[in-house]
Amino acid sequence: MAANPTPDAKIVLVAALARNRVIGRDGDMPWWLPSDLKHFKAVTLGSPVIMGRKTYLSIGRPLPGRVNIVVSRSGFAADGVEAAGSLGAALDLGRRHAAQTGAGQVCVIGGGEIYAQAMDQADELWLTEVDAEIEGDTVFPEIDSAKWQRLSLSDPVRSEKDSHSVRFAVWRRQPRQFDRNNAQSAPERAMPR
Repeated sequence: MAANPTPDAKIVLVAALARNRVIGRDGDMPWWLPSDLKHFKAVTLGSPVIMGRKTYLSIGRPLPGRVNIVVSRSGFAADGVEAAGSLGAALDLGRRHAAQTGAGQVCVIGGGEIYAQAMDQADELWLTEVDAEIEGDTVFPEIDSAKWQRLSLSDPVRSEKDSHSVRFAVWRRQPRQFDRNNAQSAPERAMPR
């Protein structure tokens, strides 16, 4: 029996970020957080994951148990991944895979440029908030509180192997407000009254 199709799988950005929104330094994560790696695996397993080429290269291999989709304009190819020439194409591909497998979400997992492009299309943010100010060269986009509501925030977690304490947060996009003044079609707005 086929999986129940989910054409409207939600788009989720999954990231770990410092208090100053840093997510990377010199092409790598600037911390060691086994607690976050365990959490990341739990929330992405079984879902399509979308990442940029640099993020894929920093991981070095396809993530098991997930359809791996790499966004690259340069015709990137690697065993065990599907390539897409744009974020839009990657999201379409991810949604198709989610519909085929019954996954409820498509996870966007980085890096900085991909997060910035995906922010306006995301439904939820699943963030690991790292309790530190970190120097880095890659940041997560600002979270506009007029557009996003934090639904949950865990207590601080820190295993003996973690370099920093973390909290796990879930944010959901606020319902988009209907603007009656801009609801007319373009030709109607252009017509003199």
